[in-house]
Amino acid sequence: MTKLFWNAVKASPAILAATFLAANAAWAEEANQNVTSVAQLTQASQDMGQVTSVSQFSDVQPTDWAFQALQSLVERYGCIAGYPNGTYRGNRALTRYEFAAGLNACLDRVNELIATATADLVTKEDLATLQRLQEEFSAELATLRGRVDALEARTAELEANQFSTTTKLSGEVIFAGSQVFGDERADNGQDLQSNTTFSNRVRLTLNTSFTGKDRLQTRLNAGNIVSNSTVTGTNMTRLGFDGDNSNGVVIDKLNYSFNLTDAIKVKVDATGAELNENVNVFHPDFASSGRGALSRYGRFSPIYRQGFGGAGLTVNFDNGGPLTLSAAYLAPRSNNPNDGNGAFDGTNTFFGQLAFKPSKALNLGFAYAHTYQNRFSTVNLFNSTGSVFANNPLSAANNNYAITSNNYGVQATFQPSSKFTVGGWAGYTVATAESGSNRGRNAEIWYWAASLALKDFGREGNTLGLIFGQPPKVTDNEFIGANNTRREDSDNSYHLEGIYKIQLTDNIQITPGLLVIFNPEHRDDRDAIYVGTIRTTFSF
Repeated sequence: MTKLFWNAVKASPAILAATFLAANAAWAEEANQNVTSVAQLTQASQDMGQVTSVSQFSDVQPTDWAFQALQSLVERYGCIAGYPNGTYRGNRALTRYEFAAGLNACLDRVNELIATATADLVTKEDLATLQRLQEEFSAELATLRGRVDALEARTAELEANQFSTTTKLSGEVIFAGSQVFGDERADNGQDLQSNTTFSNRVRLTLNTSFTGKDRLQTRLNAGNIVSNSTVTGTNMTRLGFDGDNSNGVVIDKLNYSFNLTDAIKVKVDATGAELNENVNVFHPDFASSGRGALSRYGRFSPIYRQGFGGAGLTVNFDNGGPLTLSAAYLAPRSNNPNDGNGAFDGTNTFFGQLAFKPSKALNLGFAYAHTYQNRFSTVNLFNSTGSVFANNPLSAANNNYAITSNNYGVQATFQPSSKFTVGGWAGYTVATAESGSNRGRNAEIWYWAASLALKDFGREGNTLGLIFGQPPKVTDNEFIGANNTRREDSDNSYHLEGIYKIQLTDNIQITPGLLVIFNPEHRDDRDAIYVGTIRTTFSF
C-alpha cells in the first residue's frame, strides 16, 4: 500500500503536502473533519508545480548530513514535490515527520527503478545512504505510514457511503404561520371566520445527470397548507405556496432536460409541467414559491398559469445574443386515454415567448398562449388566480362548456443596479365559448402588476419587496346566462403586498409580510381582506 500511495505522491504535490502535515497530531484531527474525497486533493494538485531539489525549499536549513544526503538523492532521482515559489509552509524548518515523508518518497522511487529493471541507475552508495536514513527515521516512517493508512481508510469509507455519483439531493422545507383578517367573505358577504394557522410544505428533489449536460428531475412533495379561499371566498387571498395533501408524499414533478445543441435546450415533462418553471417569467426576486412573493398573484404573470400540471414539451433557444425564444406544448390530462382527453384530444396549451435583453439592466418579454379547455375538465383559465368570473367567464352555474382562449402578455424587468429592481407585467385574454347556447361568444379579461425590490435593505442579503396590481378581471362579456345575467366584473380589485425577506444564513430565510385585497372579487361592496404571514424557508 505504501508504495502505491507514494507513487501517487510523485504525481501530486498536494498529496505530498497533505502527507507532511499528516504527521502532526493537530493536522490529523483537522483532516478527519475536512477531507471528503481523494478528488479534492487531486484537484488541488493542479494548482501547484513540482521541484526536484531540496535546496529549493528555502526555509529548510541544510545543517546535518541527513539533509545533504536527501538533497543528493532528490537531485538524482527527482522524488520530492513542493510549492513553485520555493518555500514550504512559510519560513519554518521541516520537522522530522516532514523529512521522513520526503525520505519515503525517495525509497519508493528507488524501489520503482529496481522493479522496472533499471537497477543499474541506483548505485550501491545510494542504497547504503537510504538504509542509514531509514534506520535513523524508522519511528517517524512507521507513524507516518500508519496515519496514511487511516486517512485512506476514511476516504474509502466516505466514497463508499456517498449518496450517488450522478444524483444530487436538494430540499426545501417551509414553516408558515398565517392569519386572515376581515369583516366579510368576498363571495356571499357573510361574516369572515378565520383562525391562526401553522402549516408546512416539504419538497425533496433528485437531480440526476447521465452525460453532464442533461438532467432528470424527480420531485417529492408533501404539505398541509389549506387555501385561504376556504374562509375568504376568493382566490385573490391565496398564498403562493399553498397546497394540502395531508402531508402525503407524492411525486408532483418528473421531467428530463437536455441540450440539443449549445443554443437549444429541450425539456420533456412527464407530470407537473409548469411554464413558470420552464421559461423566464421576468420576476426574479418574487417568482419562487418558497423564497419569493408570499401571495399567489404576486409571484408572476397569470399567463404562465396556462396548461398547468400535466405533461409537456418546452424548447428554449438562446445563442447568447439579446434575443431568446421559447416554445411549449402542455397537455394537463395527457395520461387519460378516454375520449376528450389524452396528449392531443384533451385540454392543451400552445405557448410562445420572445425575450429581448438590449442591456444588462433591461429585459423585456412578449408572450402568447393559446389554450383549449373542453367540457371533460373544469374550465379554469388562470389556474385559480384572479376572480371567479375571470377563471370561468363562459359557463352558467352547474354547466361546463368548452372554451378556447388567446392570451397575450408583456413582462419587463429593469435593474439599474444590483440592489434595485423594478418589474411588472400586463395581460389581455380573449376567451371564446366553443359549445353550448353561447357558442361563439367572447369574454375579455385584463390584469396588471408592478413590483419593486430593494436588495441588502437593512442588512446584506435581505430584500424589501412591494407588489401592487389588479388580478384578472372580466371587463367585457357577451355571455348571457339565466335571467340575462352576465359573468362580468363591475368594479376593480387591487392587490397590495409588502414583504421583507430576512436571510439569516445561506440556508435559512424568514419572510414576514402583509397582503391586502381591496374590493375583493372586483366588488366595491365588499370590505378589504388582510392576510398576515410569516414564512420560514429551510433549503439544503
